[in-house]
Amino acid sequence: MLIPDDLKYTREHEWVKVLDKDIAVIGVTDFAQSELSDVVYVELPAVNKKVNKGEEVASVEAVKTVASVYSPVSGEVIEVNERLKDDPSLINKDPYGDGWICKIKISNPQELDDFLSAEQYKKLIAEE
Repeated sequence: MLIPDDLKYTREHEWVKVLDKDIAVIGVTDFAQSELSDVVYVELPAVNKKVNKGEEVASVEAVKTVASVYSPVSGEVIEVNERLKDDPSLINKDPYGDGWICKIKISNPQELDDFLSAEQYKKLIAEE
């Protein structure tokens, strides 16, 4: 199970990479994509959509189930991964790279303190 040390994690199995202190790149973790199995469709958010921390920002449809992706921060969606429209399996193949879902301009930087470290996330999934 791949859990990069340079990312932050949520209890709902999203990962976050902060760029330039105010842009969050988000996606689902390797653990989450393995639990979902083969991803066949991703419903991406609209660019310019305002989101609040904890609300659904996207959904991922797999062969067996549909899972919500929750925004780990409040802000505005500034970019979505258009490649997922044609190849949703990128989430399975490269969840931390080509399988990213969207970028959000962070409106409340204090929310960045609420994430799990890689070590904390490893403990979380070990308990599941």
